[in-house]
Amino acid sequence: MSGIPRLLFGRRARLRWIHLILGGALAMPYVLVGSVVIGPLTGTTDVFSSPALQLASFAVGLPLAAVTSLFPLTRPLETAAVRWLCGVDAARLADGPARTRAAKGRTAVWYTAHLGLGGVIAGMSLAVPPFAVGLIVLPLFAGLRDSPLGLSEVLDRPWALALSPVAGVALLLALAGCVAGCGVLLARWAPALLGPTSEDRLAAAEARAADLAVRNRLARELHDSVGHALSAVTLQASAARRVLDTDPEFVRDALAAIEDTTRRTVGELDSVLGVLRNDEDRVGLPAPTLATGLDDLLRGTRASGLKVTATIGTRLRALPAMVSREAYRIVQEGLGNVLRHAGEGVAVTLCVEVRDGRLTITVENPHGASVAATRPGGGHGLRGIRDRTRLLGGTTEAGPESGTWRLHVELPLRDDGMTRGPFRAGRTAPGPPGPPTEPEDTP
Repeated sequence: MSGIPRLLFGRRARLRWIHLILGGALAMPYVLVGSVVIGPLTGTTDVFSSPALQLASFAVGLPLAAVTSLFPLTRPLETAAVRWLCGVDAARLADGPARTRAAKGRTAVWYTAHLGLGGVIAGMSLAVPPFAVGLIVLPLFAGLRDSPLGLSEVLDRPWALALSPVAGVALLLALAGCVAGCGVLLARWAPALLGPTSEDRLAAAEARAADLAVRNRLARELHDSVGHALSAVTLQASAARRVLDTDPEFVRDALAAIEDTTRRTVGELDSVLGVLRNDEDRVGLPAPTLATGLDDLLRGTRASGLKVTATIGTRLRALPAMVSREAYRIVQEGLGNVLRHAGEGVAVTLCVEVRDGRLTITVENPHGASVAATRPGGGHGLRGIRDRTRLLGGTTEAGPESGTWRLHVELPLRDDGMTRGPFRAGRTAPGPPGPPTEPEDTP
């Protein structure tokens, strides 16, 4: 089917016909209300016995339809019907109820047009087909010629009786043409009347930005927690394999460290996946912070064979929750970079302290002595650190400095009271010496 037949009787035309019939069905309650008004005004008890009074009731009901279209559900329901039945691209239509006065006005115009054209097409669909079929079969049934069609005198003429089937077919084609024309007209009006306004586009852009922000945050969480854990487990398993036959005690310690690291990481992964699944039972799982997770992080890093010297403040619980969480991830990623790119026993210096109302994090390790240990092409770790720091209004510096690769982060604190309090030095975990390396994303 192609060309005019497809336009009149194709699948799209049939669906648009259904859309118009639905408009006529929605118009019926308003027509009944209009008949209640027209009846007393004209002194007629049976309004539907007169086509003129029916049209008057219809004309009174349409303004009522425009008023009821201001309900919030009108535009979402009409938009869904247009997408499904009229074949209009979803991107050209708005989502959700109309918020502004202009959008509500356009929705009222659309609803009135839908019900108005739908009422006319529905009436024609009820009246035209029986009359047209009667004309088509009229030459075959003589009894129909005496029916009250108002054509008894005309039908007595042979030429009129011969042309009655042609007239019936013409009426059906005219009905199909009216339906197709009204369907195309509504489909063309839909984007203008039901399309998104500038406020709708702004709300959609904000929703997309919020969704991207959540996705980026989850990506950083997965990269930092899972990446660090895999690096630590890889080093621990590698060291245990090499001394499996000579140092069983070290193997047991390495396996215990692997077990502890994987258990902690599975908990963090479960929390992140809970956010992806919108699982309220898992979204609330606590994220590690400097106060709650730093000791375990240092313990696992040292168990991987790195020599970490840590200087850590004592009042970490006084830090704002968000700053503490993001700072933990920054420290984790800084140490994870060394784990991913270093041999065993690399000396790493970590300093976490508060200076002048800012939390400072510094990670240093020897630079440039082990090119082979560095992963080519860099990664996403330093980018994630910069993203976290920028979101908190802080600064990030990373690069070689006097033979040392240095990562220095400063995060502002909202509560100046947190800057007071003593700080203590951490302990140095022993570890075998090894070649130094540089973290990922090095210039």
